[in-house]
Amino acid sequence: MRLGTKGRYAVMAMTDLARHGRERAVTLAEIAGRQEISQAYLEQLFAALRRRGLVASVRGPGGGYRLGRSAELISVVEVVRAVDEPLTATRCEGASTGCLGGGERCATHDLWDALGDRISDFLGAVSLEDVVQRRVKSHVSASAEAA
Repeated sequence: MRLGTKGRYAVMAMTDLARHGRERAVTLAEIAGRQEISQAYLEQLFAALRRRGLVASVRGPGGGYRLGRSAELISVVEVVRAVDEPLTATRCEGASTGCLGGGERCATHDLWDALGDRISDFLGAVSLEDVVQRRVKSHVSASAEAA
């Protein structure tokens, strides 16, 4: 499973926005400073997040960004997918055939594919508000009990 910097940084930035943007718009400079992420990189991520409606920009004095909807209604998987980060654990991601030379699937393909599905399901069940409120571990327990 590869979750690159785009996905990780987008979730970090959105969690920061959920935490600090309840009463006012938050600037990318503020998020960049608190999360130690390049502001230029955040600008790229927020352009994608804005296109998906996950954030809204506020212009003028006191401008910045706000969440596009309530933190309870934004799942972590939405944030990751909004910045085009794949959530696959197989090495043949995006291939129309398998990962082996002859187009065959490796013996462990179904294992890694199922793991990717579980990761997506888990991240889909966790909201930004869950992350802000540190309720993620309860989702881990619920996922384990459901399995």
